[in-house]
This record gives sequence, structure tokens and C-alpha cells, in this order.
Amino acid sequence: MRLSWARSITYTVVGALAIGALRLTPPAPAARAGDLLSAREIDPMRVLGRDQADVPVIPYAFDPIVTPVLVVANSNRIIDTVAVTGTIRSSLYAALDQFSDGVLPRGQRHRLAWLLADIYEYRVDMSKDLQVGDKFGVVVERIQEPTGAVFTNKVLGATMELSGREIQAILFRSNVAGGEYFDAEGKSMRAAFLRAPLNFRRISSVFGMRRHPVLGRWRAHKGTDYAAASGTPVRSVGDGVVIFAGRKGGYGNVLDVRHRNGYVSRYAHLRAFAKGVHRGSRVGIGSTIGYVGMTGLASGPHLHFEVLVSGVQKNPRVALQMRGGEPIGSSERGTFLQQRNRALSFLKDFSSATSGGE
Repeated sequence: MRLSWARSITYTVVGALAIGALRLTPPAPAARAGDLLSAREIDPMRVLGRDQADVPVIPYAFDPIVTPVLVVANSNRIIDTVAVTGTIRSSLYAALDQFSDGVLPRGQRHRLAWLLADIYEYRVDMSKDLQVGDKFGVVVERIQEPTGAVFTNKVLGATMELSGREIQAILFRSNVAGGEYFDAEGKSMRAAFLRAPLNFRRISSVFGMRRHPVLGRWRAHKGTDYAAASGTPVRSVGDGVVIFAGRKGGYGNVLDVRHRNGYVSRYAHLRAFAKGVHRGSRVGIGSTIGYVGMTGLASGPHLHFEVLVSGVQKNPRVALQMRGGEPIGSSERGTFLQQRNRALSFLKDFSSATSGGE
């Protein structure tokens, strides 16, 4: 991945105060030779009317970062917003690891990857859908404690460009639609199905023809395998009713869950079923229904996952692809558009500035 850039803006209340501080920012001084970006600074106490003698300062390693506009939330911690854009070269993990600890500690960079995976889990399977050259951008709150420890907090907005298709996600609290994040049209990121049955996922094969690792011959592989440690929780990809729970030939311990509209999801090679899960059980989307194992014809611990529609096996990657959830209320649209435009404009400015500097 080629590092794009990150920009930090500290603020007391996300939104109005941050924008107000930026408007008070004086013109940038001329860049010195060797500087990747010139710095813009503002006296934070001119905004807050406080003595800045005890203002803590976040240490930064040399990175393409614009010096932050300091607006201290209180004397104990600093809350700021970090905006990061980048390009996928191998994985989202690897892309975020290109940033130094001055932006986010390594553990928090990994946490940010999983925050994004959770936000997009109804639209994107980070294990399968990301391709080399895809782009991402994220605006996330960062907290520095008095001890110096730095944590990621809420993702305020994000965008992912997958094979030319852009999907935005905006943090918004709706009194009408469910979920915390909404796409650019104001539709909930939630859908009828999750894109993957594991939170921790690593795919060992793709849908299509493969050589069976135990039988040793080529045959159609009707599903997707997720390699994971034995005992990893398996979640139902949608609301439904368990219609089979038991052993079934090469599947070993297997669960079949019936959903609406003729959909059935199948989970095989399980080590065990979750407590209380049996034929006739009702399960909710995202609920734990079993645990990864290697029962049946399995060469190692993994989950074999299938989707059947009206009794016919389908490619899970295609069958579970959903677009657009419940929309926000009409009375909320004005507020939502303000938040959406602020977040997306922020990221667009980053992309424009980066392109202009190349």
C-alpha cells in the first residue's frame, strides 16, 4: 500500500466547534524545504479562553500529518479526530499498519480495522471482497489519556471504494431506522443477512472447483471455508429457525437454519453446538449457534458454510449480497445530510489534496 495521509484535528464537541476552529486558522506559512506538508497552527486558548500552560501535547512521529489544531476537551484527556485515507495492496490490516505509532498504536490500528469490518459487515466481507487497488477513508475519534495511552473511539464516517463501487457509512442516530450507520442515501447499513458467519475470519478456499483435502479428488465445493481456531464462535447470518442439528455424513456436526424467502444457511464441521441450540430453536442474526471444529471429512479446524435458496445451493458471496436497508425518517433527513456532507467533504478534501500533491 502507498501511504496516503492522515490529518488530525482536535476538538471539544464533534462538529460545530471543530469547524469554527478551522475557520479561525490563519493562512499556512510557506513550506520549508524537505517538508511534506506545511503546518497550520492556531492558539487553542483564543477559542477556549483558557490558560494553555498545562495543555498536554500528543507526540507525533514524522508522518505526512498536518499539525493539529489543538482544542482541549478537559485537563485530563484530549479527544481529537483522525482522518486516514489509503489504498489496499494486500489487506486492510496491512494498509493500516503502514501508519506509525504517532497516528495510532499498532493494537489500535488493528482495532480500527475491525471497527470498519463491523460497520460494513452487512455489505462487505473484508476477507473476500477487498481487491488490490481498492481505496478506503475513515474519520475516527482518537482519545489520549493522561497516561499517554491512545485509543480509537467512534468512527464518525467512512468510505470504501470496491472495484469502482463506492460505499459510504455515516454515524447517525435515527428514531425510525435501526442501526448506527447509514449509507449516503440515508439507508441503514443493516440488512437481512450478515456477509460472513465468523467475526474472526480467514478464508481457506473460494466457491467453485477444488480438490477435497480428505477425499483427494476434484469436486464442486458448494460453499465457502473459513479457517479459524477450534472453538471460534460461529454466528447465524440471519434471523431464523434451526431445522437440523446433528451429524450428517462428511459434514460432521452440522446446523441448518431456515430464514425467510426460502433461504437456508448451513454450518458444518462444528466441534459443538451452542447451549440451547437444537432443532426448532429460534436464533437471531449474529447470535452464537456453534463452534468451529473438524468433525466429518475435515483436514483441520474450519467452518464450512453454505447457502441454499429454495433448496438449491448458491454461492454465499452472491446470495448474501444485500443493498440498502431501512431508511431514516423524512423529518431526520436534514440533520442526516448535514452530518453526511461534513464527513464526506472532509474525506474528499483529503483525497483532493493528496492527488494534487502527487
